[in-house]
Amino acid sequence: MGYGMSRMEEEYSEHEDQNNGGSNSQVNNEFLNTHNDIFHMTQIRSGPSESLRKSIGTSKDVISTTRLLSGREINSSGNGKFSSVDRAFLLGRYLPVDGPEIVDRMDSRAYVSQFSADGSLFVAGFQVYSSLAPIIHIVNVGTAAKQSYANITDIHDGLDFSQHEDVRYTFGIFSVKFSSDGRELVAGSNDDSIYVYDLVANKLTLRLPAHHSDVNTVAFADETGHLIYSGSDDNLCKVWDRRCLSTEEPAGVLTGHLHGITHIDSRGDGRCFISNGKDQAIKMWDIRKMTSNADSYEDRTSNWDYRYSRYPQQYKQLKHPHDQSIATYRGHSVLRTLIRCYFSPAYSTGQKYIYTGSYDSSVCIYDVVSGSQVAKLKGYHQLAIRDCSWHPFDPMLVSSSWDGRVAKWSRSSCQQEETSDLD
Repeated sequence: MGYGMSRMEEEYSEHEDQNNGGSNSQVNNEFLNTHNDIFHMTQIRSGPSESLRKSIGTSKDVISTTRLLSGREINSSGNGKFSSVDRAFLLGRYLPVDGPEIVDRMDSRAYVSQFSADGSLFVAGFQVYSSLAPIIHIVNVGTAAKQSYANITDIHDGLDFSQHEDVRYTFGIFSVKFSSDGRELVAGSNDDSIYVYDLVANKLTLRLPAHHSDVNTVAFADETGHLIYSGSDDNLCKVWDRRCLSTEEPAGVLTGHLHGITHIDSRGDGRCFISNGKDQAIKMWDIRKMTSNADSYEDRTSNWDYRYSRYPQQYKQLKHPHDQSIATYRGHSVLRTLIRCYFSPAYSTGQKYIYTGSYDSSVCIYDVVSGSQVAKLKGYHQLAIRDCSWHPFDPMLVSSSWDGRVAKWSRSSCQQEETSDLD
């Protein structure tokens, strides 16, 4: 389920925090034997480029900012500016770890928060506004001709997802995503289903009985909109191909999580995605490894419920016997609520990092290739950080918490001077 019902608000002790983060060395050891072209492509996309290496006469990955700027001055990319790879290599060095700066504070829990695609807007949703219902509201938050002030000057359009012939009772929506072209919405619900809504035709076009428990998270795989990823409290991630749904069967199933999935983020290439799980782990998946059915196994952790208690210490070393994931990232805490995880932006990092909120009031950042936790943003929030968002272009991250606070983390002023002119 996606909502908490207990009073488990006490802070983590230092001992518990160390236990959660202490598995990073194990993750690193596991990564030594990991071979997948997704990791290779991540290294290529996050630089430095071969042309830059040759122009400054080095084969090392450790290149100073001065030498990078010198390479640009001698036009190593051939177009008078940094290539996208070299830009990501330079900007990816500067993690948004300084601060935080207070953005806002509300009297209710923050549940979602995201930058717009162009980075010009930041939107946060709080408990006073959100509700668990089959209706999604769309509101125009601002255009060149018109702005919405306190949701007064614009009209909320209610999209009713229960208007389908197969729906027999009311339900709540846990996750909703736009397609890349903005023409469709995909949603996951607590009636174990996936829904697709056509915004142009203004009607529901698909209801898919997808899992055997709540569908906590959904995402389009890429800009084509053909593939949909879903994650559920049945512990499974599934891949759906909308071009062949006549049998209402998934294109494939991916097993590996020991408990329910709380969030999915697609890499955008139609092949790779990550999922956050109640087993206190993020997993990376390559859909080329998926199978047609889920492998059965004896669940020894079925009595534990993430809403009411800490993750038992004896469970932390358990591994699914048929784990199909290509990497696992540990060190954060997933309790009480559907905590979200993401790839870092392609523009500024080449998607070389994964970041996530955490129940222990922190944001954790992991290196995709090594599996190491490279940063942990903490010390300001007092309750769980359910969502956070990395600016699409700048080394800036905004966190939102159940304490009602919204905070901005950024690079230091000296780093700003070094990276202020990268084009």
